[in-house]
Amino acid sequence: MASLNEYLLVSGLLFAIGLAGVVLRRNIIIIFMCLELMLSAANLTLIAFSRFHTVNGLPDYNGQMMVFFVIAVAAAEVAVGLAIIVALYRARQSVQTDQLTALKG
Repeated sequence: MASLNEYLLVSGLLFAIGLAGVVLRRNIIIIFMCLELMLSAANLTLIAFSRFHTVNGLPDYNGQMMVFFVIAVAAAEVAVGLAIIVALYRARQSVQTDQLTALKG
């Protein structure tokens, strides 16, 4: 069975990969996927802490309930984010961030 440290290490690596993708990439779709990867890393951390924090011999399910809310917010974010990306692509014919920085048409 994996320990809490191993879960936190994997979660930290996922978060670092997502952060590097957000900082280094210029494609909006890749940035969006990296943001979702960072949310998944946070979910993994919540579930790991929930699993290893026991109350009367049972896991504390508060962290796992929080994950459901994070997933619901992420689903709404995906819907709005993809709509914005599609609108930007239709207006500018590009998904590169360096071409989308100007406010002129």
